[in-house]
Amino acid sequence: MKNAHFVEKNQVVLGFKPVAMNTAANNGDYVSLKGYARCAVIFIKAVGTAGDDPTLSFKQATDVSGTGVKALGVTRIDKKQAATDLTAVGTFTKSTTDSPATNDTFNTTNGTWTNSDLAEQAAIVVADIKAEDLDIANGFDCITCNVGDVGTNAQLGTLIFVLHEPRNMKETLDSAIVD
Repeated sequence: MKNAHFVEKNQVVLGFKPVAMNTAANNGDYVSLKGYARCAVIFIKAVGTAGDDPTLSFKQATDVSGTGVKALGVTRIDKKQAATDLTAVGTFTKSTTDSPATNDTFNTTNGTWTNSDLAEQAAIVVADIKAEDLDIANGFDCITCNVGDVGTNAQLGTLIFVLHEPRNMKETLDSAIVD
């Protein structure tokens, strides 16, 4: 299926709908990587107020209901950020635990990532997680990403999962929201 349609190669799941992230914690849906080798977690946000920086928390579980949830240490983030015009940013900046970009903080023990300049900028943030990065030996095959309450000021955001590299390519891909 070399020339396959996008949805024949990728499964798209809404993590959480566009929301004012200052009203409560923003918990993503769980997705199963049983049928996929990778999942791109895509966080998109509007400009907010300085100091209200979002923190992304990555978790893994043994099923899509969140059983046995524990932290998932992410070691790479790719991002586009801009204070005024995100549409003018053409390439992603790669940030890793070994070479973090300016203002980035990774905590692989807690499974979190943040950027201390993110609140006042619009951004697209991508974490591409491999199924093999999960605790497979103990039955972990599901992931989620949560964004905590950002503070008192309005800041819009949404989270999308794009599962790719399906284990069984076919016209209608397997669901990622069921075990």
